[in-house]
Amino acid sequence: MPSHVSADRPAAQPPGRGSVEALISQTRRLRGDVDAVRRDTRGDGSDPRDRWQRALYDLALHQLNDLDEHLAQLRDGPAPPAPDPETGPAGRSAPADLPHGALLSRVGSAEWNLLTDEASWSGELYQILGRDPAAPALTLDELPALVLDDDRPGLTAMVTACLVDAQPIDGEFRVQRSDGHVRTVHMMGEPVLGGDGSTASMWAVLRDVSELRRSQRTVRETRDSMPGRRRGERAARTAAEPREAAPAPGRGALRMPRRGPGVLDVAARHLPSGSGSLPGGDWYDALDLSDGDTLLSVGDLTGHGVAVASGMTMLLGAVRGMAMAGAQPGQLMTMLNQLLDATVQPALGSAVCCRYRPETRALSWAQAGHPAPLLFRDGTGCVLSAPDGVLLGATSGAGYGQAEVTLEPGDLLLLHTDGLLPGHSAADSLDRLLGLSPRFGAAPTAQDCVGAVIEEFGESEREDEACVLIARVSE
Repeated sequence: MPSHVSADRPAAQPPGRGSVEALISQTRRLRGDVDAVRRDTRGDGSDPRDRWQRALYDLALHQLNDLDEHLAQLRDGPAPPAPDPETGPAGRSAPADLPHGALLSRVGSAEWNLLTDEASWSGELYQILGRDPAAPALTLDELPALVLDDDRPGLTAMVTACLVDAQPIDGEFRVQRSDGHVRTVHMMGEPVLGGDGSTASMWAVLRDVSELRRSQRTVRETRDSMPGRRRGERAARTAAEPREAAPAPGRGALRMPRRGPGVLDVAARHLPSGSGSLPGGDWYDALDLSDGDTLLSVGDLTGHGVAVASGMTMLLGAVRGMAMAGAQPGQLMTMLNQLLDATVQPALGSAVCCRYRPETRALSWAQAGHPAPLLFRDGTGCVLSAPDGVLLGATSGAGYGQAEVTLEPGDLLLLHTDGLLPGHSAADSLDRLLGLSPRFGAAPTAQDCVGAVIEEFGESEREDEACVLIARVSE
C-alpha cells in the first residue's frame, strides 16, 4: 500500500507475534471442543431438529477454521505480491488452487491507483477470482466483467460511494471464474487520500465466502423444515441456556466462592421482550475461576434470531475461556474485539466484565460501550467511573482501559443491559435504579434485590430484552 493517509483512521500497528499465537491456541481449543460436541450429537438425520443442530455445528466449525487461518496469516505476514506479467514470478508462487467446494479462507488484497489507473493484486486474489497470475490485474473499470449481472449495480454503487463520498466498502457479490464456478466474494475497503485531500487510490481485502454462505443456507433450510412452534421453542432455549450460568428465578442465589472471606451473594434475571419476537443477544454470567477469583459479566450482541443467539453463545464462551486462562478485564475486552472483528458477518456488541478477588474484595472491571456497574453503599447508589472502551466490533485494534475499586462488606453491585426500562431514556432508567437504594438496603438477599428490580421495571411489555445481575458482599 502507498504511504497515503487513510480516509478515516491511521494504519494500525501489527500485533505482537506472541499475542497472536495465544489467540491461535485459544481458537484451536475452542474448535476442538465444538467438534467434540458435534460428533457426540445423536440422531439418524430423520429429526429436523437434529439436522438443524448438526448444520449449525458445521457452520460454527467453518467460522472457527476461518478464524484460525486469518490469525495464522496475521502471524506470518502478507504473502509476496503476484508475479509481474513481464518480469515473471517474484518470490514464491501463489498457492495452488483449491478444489471446488473447499473453504477458501485466505484473504486477497488489491489496490487501485486512480492517478495512474494502475491496479495491484496479491497472489491470493488471483487465486480467489480464478485469474491467471501472469495476467495484468483488472482495473476498477474492468472488474465488473467478472461479476454476475444481478450483482454489478451493487458493486458499482459501493465503489462509487467509496471514491466520491469517501465511504468504506463492505459488501458481497458473485463472480464467474474462468473454470465456470460461481463464487461469492466479500469485499471490504477504504479510499486512500493524497496530500491534497483528494482520493488517490482505493484498497480492499477480498475473500471467498461461498462455503460459509452454503453452510448458512443449510442452517436456514433445516431450521425452516422444523415446525414453527418447535423452532421458536428451540431458539428461545438456545438463547436462554448460556444465561442460566447464574441462578434463574426460584433456584436460589449463588455464593461465590462457596466459603471464605468476601463471599458474594449473586442473583440474576433475564427479562424477555413482550412482543414474543425472536430471542436477542443479551446475556449474564457468574463463574468461579481457577485462581479463586469470581467473574461477573453482562453483555448484548446486536440483532435477533438464532444466528445472534449462536453468536452470543460463542462470545460468552470466549469470555469464560479467556477469564479462566487468567486474562484481566481490559485485556479480555481487547481480545473479544479482535474476535468480533475477525468474524465473517459484521457484528457489534457491548459488555461489561468484572473480576472480583474475595480475599481483598478488589474488583477489576472493563467495559465496551456498555452501561457501567452501579455500586450501592450505606443507603446510597452511584455509577462507577467507566474506563475507556468502544463497542465490540466497531473499531479494529481498539484498546480498552481497566478500573479498580475495593468493595466493602455489605456493598451491592448491579450490572444490567440497556433494555431494562421500556420506552424511557437511559437517564430515566439510571435515576430509577439509583432510587431503589432503600429497598436494596432492606432486602435480605441478592435474590430479593433482583425481585425489587422486577417489581419496579416490570417483567414484560418491553421492546427489547434485558438482563440484570446483582452481587452483594457478605458482611
